[in-house]
Amino acid sequence: MKKRILLAAVAALALPLPALAQTHDVVALRDAALKDDLAWEITEGLTTEIGQRLAATEAEARARAWAVKKLTALGFKNVHIETYKMPLWERGIETAEVLGGSAQKLTIAALGNSGSTGPRPIEAEVAYFPTLADLQAAPAEAVKGKIVFVSNAMTATQDGSQYGYYGAARRAGPNIASTKGAAAILIRSIGTDYHRNPHTGVTNWAKDVKPIGAAALSLPDAEQLERLLKRGPVKLRVQITAGMKGEAESGNVIAEVPGSDPAAGIILIGGHLDSWDLGTGAIDDAAGVAITTAAAKRIMDAGQPRRTIRVVWFGAEEPGGFGGAAYARAHANERHVLAQESDFGADRVWKFETNLPEGAKPIADRLAKALFPLGISRGRGTAHGGTDVGPVINTGVGVIDLSQNGLRYFDYHHTPDDTLDKIDPEQLRQNVAAWTAMLAIAANAPEDIGPIPKGEGE
Repeated sequence: MKKRILLAAVAALALPLPALAQTHDVVALRDAALKDDLAWEITEGLTTEIGQRLAATEAEARARAWAVKKLTALGFKNVHIETYKMPLWERGIETAEVLGGSAQKLTIAALGNSGSTGPRPIEAEVAYFPTLADLQAAPAEAVKGKIVFVSNAMTATQDGSQYGYYGAARRAGPNIASTKGAAAILIRSIGTDYHRNPHTGVTNWAKDVKPIGAAALSLPDAEQLERLLKRGPVKLRVQITAGMKGEAESGNVIAEVPGSDPAAGIILIGGHLDSWDLGTGAIDDAAGVAITTAAAKRIMDAGQPRRTIRVVWFGAEEPGGFGGAAYARAHANERHVLAQESDFGADRVWKFETNLPEGAKPIADRLAKALFPLGISRGRGTAHGGTDVGPVINTGVGVIDLSQNGLRYFDYHHTPDDTLDKIDPEQLRQNVAAWTAMLAIAANAPEDIGPIPKGEGE
């Protein structure tokens, strides 16, 4: 009996996809995309010709101009930039060293939105907390005037699920330390590598909380500091001159594949154009804009889809999702039916999940059949999207997550090591094939993809 059931399941997957009201051959498009070179071309060009693309800087502006030229040359329609103002943060000097009998330098990187320790280095004893919870529980007198060190260690997982939990030390730790009177704060990098590359990333300050110098230690340096602290008190000299530099301009680059049925709604896809200023932003997120653009280009070249596919290269995701919020405000009166992004590197997609209204759930069944030959399984969870498309999804828009393998993503995330050589061309092509199949199905689905009522969805 079990053998018969297994053979039936295999046979079902081998059947052709159901006929759709569409002009696209999903299987042919998917398989052709496995030979794609455009995603690599975009990733290589953006990281080589522009390099680092810190939000609201001249480099990000050059990246927008580069994107417009590229998207226009590829044949996309309605290519344009939508700008907005945002706070500008600059890095400055970042140094740390152990004083006394074990004097030595430590490798740090200031966190985005970090404050400054002042024009001259500060010297203070370390207040050590193994976890963020320990810092939260500490009395102010244990922290005041000291350099806080929080050391909590995430491990690599396929879905990157530890990042949300351990990342709180970066996002919230500096704010907590400042409210308790700390002179500065160092955290163990939110990463999984053992290279001497600290991982930057944004931190957040509550209203009326004074920003203090905040930086991440590379993992080897964080463990070195832990060993020193086991031997007795440690005094550090730290200088961080980062800070806010007023307001500046960022923007989103928008391009379209116009659909044949305006009433069927818009499918929003993309990634973020900006990067941190340490590496060249290959995995985070040149690959993401490249994957989604290459897939949309394949749909466009195969014939007009039913639904409009809107590709957005979002600006200023890293410092707090400014581009996604600006897009949602500017396009609040348009009918979006799906929104999804690629922002987790370029390694193989291994599962997909959806959040669709009841009437559109047959789309997920067709996706399962189309993606299975690429080694992509249907997950058991609910799709949530990401930072850039989140504001649109929150209005009740459906989402399809194509989840990439994250086992090595946090080795390079937000470090100087986020460079082109970390992209595997074959895995990049598998991403393009997955996105192409997804778009071919979703953009032409005969079902109405209406809003998701609260409490509905998978």
